[in-house]
Amino acid sequence: MKTPLPKVNEIEKKWYVVDATDKVLGRLATQIALRLRGKHRPDFTPHLDTGDFIIVVNAEKVRLTGRKLDQKMYHKHSGYLGGLKSMTARQMLEKKPEDVIKLAVRRMLPKNKLARQQLKKLKVYKGSEHPHQAQMPEPLEV
Repeated sequence: MKTPLPKVNEIEKKWYVVDATDKVLGRLATQIALRLRGKHRPDFTPHLDTGDFIIVVNAEKVRLTGRKLDQKMYHKHSGYLGGLKSMTARQMLEKKPEDVIKLAVRRMLPKNKLARQQLKKLKVYKGSEHPHQAQMPEPLEV
């Protein structure tokens, strides 16, 4: 007996809202990555995008444990000699709190084209407002 594969146009994708207030960053990111990939569904297929859309609000209120606020470093490089820029997690949360969550989730997804497609379904917002009310997202408790 063959295993039934879901058809791409028949996959039902839901929208969920996650409130990041006082949630630990790593634990939140693992649950989001699991939902983006679709591993929570019984019809999960590794080579298809069966995941859901995730909206994260209150990104600036996410919590890091231990001394990570001052010791965890985020690096980016411009491509030029001496172009390495580094920020601590505290600076990153002040300037771009959305990127902290996006980077944590992106690094938990596989490194391929499908993961880049799945990452587009993650919407992260600094405050408690988001423009996706028309999709009628359900609250997701993480």
